[in-house]
Amino acid sequence: MLIDLVESNFEDSVMSEGIALIDCWAPWCAACKDYTPTFEAAAERHATHTFAKLNTHDQSDLSKKLKVSHIPTTILFRDGMLLLRQPGYLKADEIDQAISTA
Repeated sequence: MLIDLVESNFEDSVMSEGIALIDCWAPWCAACKDYTPTFEAAAERHATHTFAKLNTHDQSDLSKKLKVSHIPTTILFRDGMLLLRQPGYLKADEIDQAISTA
């Protein structure tokens, strides 16, 4: 499942049971645009998990709450617990590895 992450759906989407990955991006970020196909393909491969896109430009309060200081950044939660905050983009196999070890 791929969702747009906003303050109003954060608790239900990320802090609930299961694995949630967040792609923190901004519309002006070229590296973020390059990362989008990799992240979206991972969402298709791991359809039982929650994948979310956080527009850091539009959702600055939530970005601050998640301590996003670099984009792109990938964040992984399991059962509401932060397990990974990785600046830069991950390769497809790195996303798969992060999920399998979560």
